[in-house]
Amino acid sequence: MPVLVHVVDHPLVAASLTKVRDENTPNAVFRQELERIGALLLVEATRGLATHEVAVQTPVAMTTGRILTTQPVIVPILRAGLGFVNAAQILIPGADIGFIGISRNEETFEPQPYVNKLPDSIADRVIIVLDPMLATGGSLAHTCRLLYDHGATGPIVVVCALAAPEGILALQDTGMDLQIFTASIDERLNEHAFIVPGLGDAGDRQFGAA
Repeated sequence: MPVLVHVVDHPLVAASLTKVRDENTPNAVFRQELERIGALLLVEATRGLATHEVAVQTPVAMTTGRILTTQPVIVPILRAGLGFVNAAQILIPGADIGFIGISRNEETFEPQPYVNKLPDSIADRVIIVLDPMLATGGSLAHTCRLLYDHGATGPIVVVCALAAPEGILALQDTGMDLQIFTASIDERLNEHAFIVPGLGDAGDRQFGAA
């Protein structure tokens, strides 16, 4: 199955991305700007959500409007993915929220899962995975496999601020049906599997080193 990558070219995304890349940006400002990036990416990522027509009584007359046919499921990858959750809830207040917690082994760079809390039924619903950094692709691949095993029918939508070419290739090799929305495809990964030029550790820069 294809992995489609959409780079969102928007001046507000570019301006916020510049701020989150800057090592001198304080944590509080970093969180605000990262959330703004998430909101703008989510607007693009949800453009294809199905809607249907309903009748609406305004104070003046009857008219018609459109509402979402099915509420999506939002799945942040802990802990960095929490930076996009507030934006997702503001834009899609009726969405269900699941949580996948994955840490990275700093020696092998392999994902280590520690939380798996998903809604009972996710079949035939749009699944939107939130993870600011697509680096090696290991955490995202693991998360998306869990979602497919749990009944996701795809394609799964992935929202990330930055993506590395190596991570995109790794996801392509999984054969899963994914659509990635990102603000930038950066140059590469370094020897520590950090995105270059990147923005550092998204979790630490939001919440402090853990």
